[in-house]
Amino acid sequence: MADTAPQTENGAGRMRPVRFVARTIVIAVAVIVLVLGGGLIWFLFHVPAKEIALDRNADGIVVLTGGASRISDAIELLAEGRGKRLLISGVHRATSSAEIARIVPRYEGLVSCCVDLDHSAINTVGNAVETRRWVKERGFRSLIVVTSAYHMPRTMAELAKQMPDIALVPFPVVTERLRNEPWWASAQTARLILTEYAKFIVAQLRMRIDPTAALTDSLASRAHKKS
Repeated sequence: MADTAPQTENGAGRMRPVRFVARTIVIAVAVIVLVLGGGLIWFLFHVPAKEIALDRNADGIVVLTGGASRISDAIELLAEGRGKRLLISGVHRATSSAEIARIVPRYEGLVSCCVDLDHSAINTVGNAVETRRWVKERGFRSLIVVTSAYHMPRTMAELAKQMPDIALVPFPVVTERLRNEPWWASAQTARLILTEYAKFIVAQLRMRIDPTAALTDSLASRAHKKS
């Protein structure tokens, strides 16, 4: 009987660190879930379900390729005089201005005179880098940004990283499905939104780890010259 108490106390002593670690893990997981959940709410708040009416013009307009109606919407903004020139960023290397003009044939003359094509960018980071170069070359101080609504938060973050001194005006393009039904009502839309949110989180982490905005610009410039 004399040995029982010390053995029990030793067993309880060994359990304390295990309980502490388990409690710490549970708390950490709960904090992560709360942070990600709060971030998702913020993200959804910045994904509009309907298109907005611009309340100002800008020096230039940039549209990121990828959505069905992004380019036509951007060209219509240019035709309305919302900006002096339009940059279409992320265009396939084989795509020409003539092919772009066929999307909106009534604006063929406008496309030939006032639309620039960026064939270098292959992702959102590249879009931001090439847009920065275009803005600097043109001497612009403000920019209307055209992309899909779900893609807008990440696009604005990447552009602001590259061009903190440029005024950015978002013009989100809303899909018919997102306009007509809640995002959670469609598995495809929900997957698209959650995937984009995950990419947004990764982009935010990367931008905090990488303190230099000019590095990607330099690398992209070298790649552009080689091509």
